[in-house]
Amino acid sequence: MEKQVQQLPRPSEAQLAWQDMEMGMFCHFGMNTFCDQEWGDGTDSPVKFNPASLDARQWVKTAKEAGFKYFVLTAKHHDGFCLWPTATTDYSVASSPWKNGKGDVVRECEEACRAEGIGFGLYLSPWDRHEPCYPDAAAYDEFYAKQLEELIIGYGPLTEIWFDGAGSEGREYNWQRIMDLINQHQPNAMVFNMGAPTIRWVGNEDGLAPYPCWNTAESARVSMFSDASLKWLPQTPRWVPAECDVPIRKDRWFWHPDEEHTLLTLEQLMDIYYRSVGHGAVLLLNIAPDSSGLFPDADVERVLEFGEEIRRRFAAPLYETAAEGNVTELVLDEQNVIDHIVTMEHIAYGERVRAYKLEVFSDGAWKTVAEGSAIGHKKIDRFEPIAATKVRLTVTEHEDTPLIRKLAVYNCTV
Repeated sequence: MEKQVQQLPRPSEAQLAWQDMEMGMFCHFGMNTFCDQEWGDGTDSPVKFNPASLDARQWVKTAKEAGFKYFVLTAKHHDGFCLWPTATTDYSVASSPWKNGKGDVVRECEEACRAEGIGFGLYLSPWDRHEPCYPDAAAYDEFYAKQLEELIIGYGPLTEIWFDGAGSEGREYNWQRIMDLINQHQPNAMVFNMGAPTIRWVGNEDGLAPYPCWNTAESARVSMFSDASLKWLPQTPRWVPAECDVPIRKDRWFWHPDEEHTLLTLEQLMDIYYRSVGHGAVLLLNIAPDSSGLFPDADVERVLEFGEEIRRRFAAPLYETAAEGNVTELVLDEQNVIDHIVTMEHIAYGERVRAYKLEVFSDGAWKTVAEGSAIGHKKIDRFEPIAATKVRLTVTEHEDTPLIRKLAVYNCTV
């Protein structure tokens, strides 16, 4: 007997909207940018922070042109340096020579995102290597809550709030207080992987989702530096989709001089796309501004090339349909050579498909070109080019009546 629809976990409207974005851009920028390092210890002088040509509009325009739908800025990394003029500490842009201490990187990014019409998100590291009260859990919880309040109250609607578990292994923050603040001031923001998250870390920094990558998870790892699982609050929803974070320069989240050779190739980026978005997850690709405050030309060129290649392959399907039931058949008007099939479920009603196969009608017979388990938000199947007149999706195992939002065919080799 089939399970009833109401028993299946379902996404919220905010989660649905976030999953449809499919790609976000991460932006690591801060004190580390000026010190040729990844993890500062909080002792670097604010005087070092002075991006002479900072242009957040360049960052965000690049993201939008490449097809990214939201932008997440590191407002405070582990070194504790704040990119907004916070009242909680003097370790911020207010103590730097940039704009004579009157600048606010968070504000400039927020305004750029509003102007370009893409979502804005913020990363606020729980671990703080500069703040003297950090060893005192109660005092730091108060300090951190004030920083969070400044960001979630002062910078408009947020698409995502990113909590990095690195450095916090074994530390228990007051997540109930943190979540209460978010629910009060940013109820529609996605919360990444801590507290009562609405999205989870995929488990690596390579941008790769495993397959299958189901949209439900009971636990997740704290970080790459520990095998421990996170202790999520009881109110964490059952639907917790994955986000795949990866830097465009291999193993480099912040900019470092003379490291353009670490840029991922277009082929590597496309492989990441297939194994993140193509596995039903959301891709969060990091590009880091240099010490002048601009995205480097080589990084811009590569990410724009990436966006254009995604559009070239998938912007215009040859044919597509939607259907309800175990079998969906798509009849092509004429014989076409195809090499990709994209399938999507109506996940608003839960993730129903548990196993499927894809067949094409070629040379008078049905031939299987792909088989799988999860479809979820999106599954991209690629195979050797084959001439076909019909395509058939057969769901062989399911939790409830399959609801297919999209079955589309492509020829990406032309």
